Amino acid sequence: MSAESTCKRLRVNVKGIVQGVGFRPFVFQLAVKFSLGGFVLNNSEGVIIEIEGNEQALTSFLNTLKENPPPLARVDSIDMESVTAQGEKDFSIRHTDENSLNLTMVSPDIALCEKCEEEMKDPSNRRYGYPFINCTDCGPRYSIIKKLPYDRPYTSMREFHMCQECAREYNNPLDRRYHAQPISCPDCGPALYLLDKEGKVIAENSEAIRLTCKLIREKKILAVKGLGGFHLVCDATSDEAVSTLRERKKRPSKPLAVMFQDIEAIKKETFINDEEEKLILCKEHPVVVVNKNSTSSLSLHVAPNIERLGVFLPYTPLHVLLLDELNTPIVATSANLSDEPIVIDEKELLSKLGDVVDAVLSHDREIVNGCDDSVIMQSGDQKTLVRMARGYAPKSMLLPKKIGKKILAVGANQKNSIALAFDDHIILSPHIGDLNSIEAFEYFTRTLETFKSFYEFEPDIIVCDKHPEYETTKWAKGLSKENPNIELFEVQHHYAHALACMMEYTLDEKVLAFCFDGTGYGDDGTLWGAEVLIADTKDYERVSYLTPFRLLGATKAVREPRRVGLSLLFECFTLEEVLALDNETTRSFMQEEIKSLHVMWQKGLNSPLTSSMGRLFDAVASLSGIAQILGYEGESGLLIESVSQKIDLSKKFSYTLEEDKIDIRAMIAQIVQMKESAEISAMFISTIANIILDIADQYPSLPVVLSGGVFQNKLLVDILAKEFKNKNIRYYMQQDTPVNDGSIALGQAYYALKHLWSKDEK
Repeated sequence: MSAESTCKRLRVNVKGIVQGVGFRPFVFQLAVKFSLGGFVLNNSEGVIIEIEGNEQALTSFLNTLKENPPPLARVDSIDMESVTAQGEKDFSIRHTDENSLNLTMVSPDIALCEKCEEEMKDPSNRRYGYPFINCTDCGPRYSIIKKLPYDRPYTSMREFHMCQECAREYNNPLDRRYHAQPISCPDCGPALYLLDKEGKVIAENSEAIRLTCKLIREKKILAVKGLGGFHLVCDATSDEAVSTLRERKKRPSKPLAVMFQDIEAIKKETFINDEEEKLILCKEHPVVVVNKNSTSSLSLHVAPNIERLGVFLPYTPLHVLLLDELNTPIVATSANLSDEPIVIDEKELLSKLGDVVDAVLSHDREIVNGCDDSVIMQSGDQKTLVRMARGYAPKSMLLPKKIGKKILAVGANQKNSIALAFDDHIILSPHIGDLNSIEAFEYFTRTLETFKSFYEFEPDIIVCDKHPEYETTKWAKGLSKENPNIELFEVQHHYAHALACMMEYTLDEKVLAFCFDGTGYGDDGTLWGAEVLIADTKDYERVSYLTPFRLLGATKAVREPRRVGLSLLFECFTLEEVLALDNETTRSFMQEEIKSLHVMWQKGLNSPLTSSMGRLFDAVASLSGIAQILGYEGESGLLIESVSQKIDLSKKFSYTLEEDKIDIRAMIAQIVQMKESAEISAMFISTIANIILDIADQYPSLPVVLSGGVFQNKLLVDILAKEFKNKNIRYYMQQDTPVNDGSIALGQAYYALKHLWSKDEK
C-alpha cells in the first residue's frame, strides 16, 4: 500500500482559552514538525484545524495537542471528524473575519515568563532592561483589551506602532511573539517615567527606575503602575516607612502584602511548604498567605498581631527590574481609598492619593480594565482562593450543554464579582470589591458594560441576592422593572454559597452544606450566617443554625466586637450578673453604657437578630480580650487563628444541638471563667469543627459542602479535612473559585442554569 493511500485528513475543533495565547503558532510548529499539511484558524467557538498526513504523524500531532498545549492555553474539548483528503502538503495559519469572534474567551493577565526574563537580563539582547517585554506566553491580556477580537487595534497598544523588527517577529509563525498583541521594544513601545507629587516628570526609563529605588531606600512612599492598577510601595524592612504608609493611608492594622525578589528571599522570612512554594512560583504569581518566620527582618508593622503574611514574586518586567535594583522586599498594596476600587490612572492617583505618595512611577500604556492581585492560601492539600483577580480571572468554565438564554448574575454587596452564562460557557469576572461607595458601584457598572461589550451580551435573565438593601439587588430590580421581558430570580445568599461550590464540582445531588460567613439576608428577614442546609440545585432546607442573638447598634457591632460579646453575655446572664463580671468585654464599657445597651437589647432597638458565625468569632475575640475594636473585616478570625497556632486543639467547649438550633450559651458561660486568650481561641476553633462534625454524623448519606468566608480560617479547615478523612466523609470546598462572597454570582448563575435545563427536560 502506498503512502498516499494511507493519507487522512481531520477537521479538529478545539474549545477553551485558545485565542491570544499562542495556540495557532503552536499548531503551526507542531504540523511542520510532523510534516503535516492543512491550516488553522480562529472561529467563534475556539480554533478550527484541518490537518492532513499519514496516520502515525496525525496520532503524534493529536497526542501533543492534548497533553502539552501552550502554557496559557486551556483546552476544554477537542472534537474531530474525518473529511476528504486534499493532498495538501503545506500548513498555513489563516485569518478569520473578526465578526465571527464574539464568543472567544478573554485570557487573564499572566506574569513575566522565564524566557522573557532571561532576554531582559541579557546585555546583548535588544530588549535588555526593557520594562514592557512580553510574548505569547506572558504579559497583559484582560487589562489592555477594549473589545474583542483580541487584536492590537482593540487594545491600549493601538497607540504604539510596531517598529520593523517587532513587526518581523509578530508576523513570523515560528517566533514566540507571533501575534503577541502587546509586542514592543525600546524603539516603539511604552515609555516609563517618574512623577513628583505635582505630576511633573523628574526621570525617565532606566533613570526613573534608579531614582525610584533611591527614594524607597530613603523610606519614601511611592506609587508604581502594575498590570491592572497601581501599588503603594515602600521598604518592607523599615518600621519608619511602613508606619508612614499606614498613617497616610489610614490603614492601622490590615495586613500588607510583601513582594520579594525571589523564592529564596521568601524562604528567609517565612515558613513555606512544598505546596505553598508551588503556588508562589506558578505562572499567575498570586499573593500567597503563609506563616511568618519568628526571626523575620520585615517590619512588625507589615502584618501586626498575626502569624500570617501575604507574599508574592514580581510579576511584571518592571517589578523584576525594581526588585533586582533594590535587593530588598517591598510592601506592595493596592492603591485605593477605603471602599473604592484600585486606581488605574495616574491623574486619579495624584488627585486621590497625592497626600499619601511622595512620587509616582508610571508609564503611558493605558490600563483599560482594572484588576487587583489574586490572593490564595493553602490548607493541607486544599487550595483556597481568597480573591480571584489577576492571573485567574476572567474565569471561563465550559458547561455540559448549551443554554438558549443569556444569564447575568450580579453577586453580593461585599467582595462583588459578576457572572455571565451563555451558549455553553459561564464566565466569572475578576474581583470587583465591596460596593460601599459611589465609586465602587461605578466600577461594578463599568465592569458589567465591559463584559457585555466583550460578548455582545444582553441578559434574558438576571439573578440577584434577596437582600433588599444590596446595591446589586436594587440595580437588578430596577433594570427588570424597566425591561419586563427580562426574567428576575432572587436567590438566598447562603444557598448561593452552596450552589457555587456545587457548580465548581458540577454536583447535581443533595448535599449537606455548611455556609458560615459574616452576614446574609435570611428568608425570615433576619441576618443569617451560620447555616446548615440540605440543598440540591432546585431547592434547600435550613436544617440547623446558630441560635440568633442581637447585634447591638446594628452595623456598628460589625466594627466593635465588644458589642457582640456583650449581647451574648446578656443572653446568658442577668444585667446584675453582667455588671458584676470581671471580663475583657465588660471592662471595655462604662457601667452606664452597659445599662443603656441592655435596654437596647431588651427592646430590640437598632439591634437586629443574627445567626452569624462571623459575628460569633467577633464575640469570642472580645470575650477573650484579643480585640474590642476592629481595623478591618475578618480581623477577629485572623487574630483568633494566630494565637491558637501552638495550642492544644483537643479541648472543646460545651454546646447543645437541639432540633434545628446550635446553642452556644454554655460555651459563653465557660469562656468568662477563663483568662488565657490563646486557650480560649484554640478551644473555640476546635468547638466549631466539632459542631460541624457532629451535624455531619446526623446525615451520613450526604456529602458535605463547606462554603463562606469563615472557611478561610486555615486552622479550622485543617482540622475538618483531617477528621473528614478519618471518618471517610466525602466533602467539597472550592479551590478554583473564591470560597467567600466572591463566588455568590457563580452560585446565582448555577441556579438559573439548572432552572433552564429543568424546563427543557419537561
